[in-house]
Amino acid sequence: MARPVKWRKIEMIPQILKFNPDQSNVDAESAVPKIILENILKLEELEAIRLKDLEGYEQEECAAHMEVSRPTFQRILISARKKVADSLIKGKSIRIDGGYYTKNICQIRCQNCGREWIERYEAIDVGQVKHHTCPRCRSALLRCCPDDESELAEECRRKCESHHMS
Repeated sequence: MARPVKWRKIEMIPQILKFNPDQSNVDAESAVPKIILENILKLEELEAIRLKDLEGYEQEECAAHMEVSRPTFQRILISARKKVADSLIKGKSIRIDGGYYTKNICQIRCQNCGREWIERYEAIDVGQVKHHTCPRCRSALLRCCPDDESELAEECRRKCESHHMS
């Protein structure tokens, strides 16, 4: 059985999610009308390009930022660069959409039995968490991000409290 895909942590979701080639310089008489094909760039692929190519981090640092292994980061980056190159060379549009990403991975701990598991920040934000009670002891005494004092963890805890999880 294959391992489950690990969430890829991203820092931002871009405002602009589609890029189209400019065909205004194509001679109208010689141009054959065609459907513009597109590549779909996953949000974690965009994050990989941002970290490596724009910010200039080493791959090990990029992988740490995204909370994935270095080989996984390499695969994400190769896929992203291939899609961007294909779009630039063949005049395809790029749509940024989907993927297996999260802005934060929130650790949940049962205050009764100590069991821990993770939830995506986005699932907590909209109240669609996997477990509203502990999967082991069924206690509702849950604590969100108990050992994390970062700003994202504080925001996560506020979301948990608004959904009666903390």
